[in-house]
Amino acid sequence: MSAPFEIPPSWEWTTLGEIADVVGGVTKDSKRQSDPSFVEVPYLRVANVQRGYLDLSNVATIRVSEEKARSLRLLAGDVLLNEGGDRDKLGRGWIWEDQIPGCIHQNHVFRARVRGGVLHPKILAWHANEFGQHWFQRNGLQSVNLASISLSKIKNFPVPVPPLAEQCRIVSVLEDHLSVVDSGVAQLSALTGRVSRFRDQVMLAASTGQLSLRSDRVAGTRLDPAGVDDGKLPPLPKAWKWMRLREIADVVGGVTKDGKRQSDPSFVEVPYLRVANVQRAYLDLTDVAHIRVAPQKAQQLRLRQGDVLLNEGGDRDKLGRGWIWEDQVPDCIHQNHVFRARISEGVLHPKLLAWHANGFGRRWFEVNGLQSVNLASISLRKMKEFPVPVPPLAEQAHLVELAEKYLSLLDGMEKAIESARRKAVGLRTALLATAFAGRLVPQDPNDEPASELLARIRAERAAVPPKQRAARGRRTQKDKPAPPTRVIGRDYQQGELPL
Repeated sequence: MSAPFEIPPSWEWTTLGEIADVVGGVTKDSKRQSDPSFVEVPYLRVANVQRGYLDLSNVATIRVSEEKARSLRLLAGDVLLNEGGDRDKLGRGWIWEDQIPGCIHQNHVFRARVRGGVLHPKILAWHANEFGQHWFQRNGLQSVNLASISLSKIKNFPVPVPPLAEQCRIVSVLEDHLSVVDSGVAQLSALTGRVSRFRDQVMLAASTGQLSLRSDRVAGTRLDPAGVDDGKLPPLPKAWKWMRLREIADVVGGVTKDGKRQSDPSFVEVPYLRVANVQRAYLDLTDVAHIRVAPQKAQQLRLRQGDVLLNEGGDRDKLGRGWIWEDQVPDCIHQNHVFRARISEGVLHPKLLAWHANGFGRRWFEVNGLQSVNLASISLRKMKEFPVPVPPLAEQAHLVELAEKYLSLLDGMEKAIESARRKAVGLRTALLATAFAGRLVPQDPNDEPASELLARIRAERAAVPPKQRAARGRRTQKDKPAPPTRVIGRDYQQGELPL
């Protein structure tokens, strides 16, 4: 096994499979979910297992046999590592602390149960999250949409083992330092949320005349019923008026990909925008896909400078978000999940419409959208009925200038916050690198070297006949009471683990 990085002489490289029992989880058998002999238990999925923490805000349940529920029951101190998902999710994970009694894990989450307290779970989890990323990505398999890593591969994951006494010192110091870093990152995240809310308020204020500080505001006009829920429209200055989007703009849907006709020789290839390209108040053009369409369709849907793009579907918070096309990519069109609003000349500045959709529109689109199992959408008919405040043309340029001034200040704040966040991430990486290089805490020559610890574990394991080891591996909490096993820095209820 090649060493991923240099470690102190008293440490030892080993593999995950040598120091831990690593198992996959349960695969959902939909046909047997009504089996009366099955029991319902909570189980963790990839979404629950994040990098450095567990997200238990939404833990699903599954029906499995009692034997499966016992064999996969998580114990405090188990390290959970993702088997699949997006490529950057491979191997990410954290430690189970018995937050939910009787919880198990799905087949896309591996469970590593360290044998005999040879390695503190946090050292394993920190190493997998920080230094294991490149290893998991190199050794994972990529399908069309998802990546995965096999059980046999993950058992070969290289793991550094410090002396036990040094592990205790490392965990104690790292926990203190990382808690300070994590607290700072949490404050930065909260500040980012505030800036985002300020941005929404500026966009709302710009589109409804609140930035002008005029006192001649009147209650929002009730528009003609149009089969939509407008809610209570905010008041506007007297000279302003509410109009439906269809009254001020030509609104159309985009192209639907026809896989069967992509090889049609009469078709032309053009770039096209998807939901991922149309963000809230900006366009992300780092990855613009191409599609083959009929020349007439390419001409009909070609975007023009000043077109406002608004999302038709996706997650519920993506409905209606969008921004303005500035002709960045020649001959570009848009897919069916992105609407294009082309404003009638001289009626409304495109930025006022885009800010209004991103500010006031967030609630309106959520109320008027439809929710399926996984996705939300809003119909073209309803999009055309979106209520839009229209100011006098003479006021629009000043409003845009004023709003851009405030938004540029918020942009500067966001850049400063992001810079601070990157520095915090870099500090965290530096702390972990220092710890795993053996330079974070003093080394004691009297500590038992990791090589002796591993040799003893191997000898004890070899002394147990294979059949007996297999039988011990099948024992559960129900078969035998779980005695406390001492792990450096913490007591974990590990049960009788095979050596």
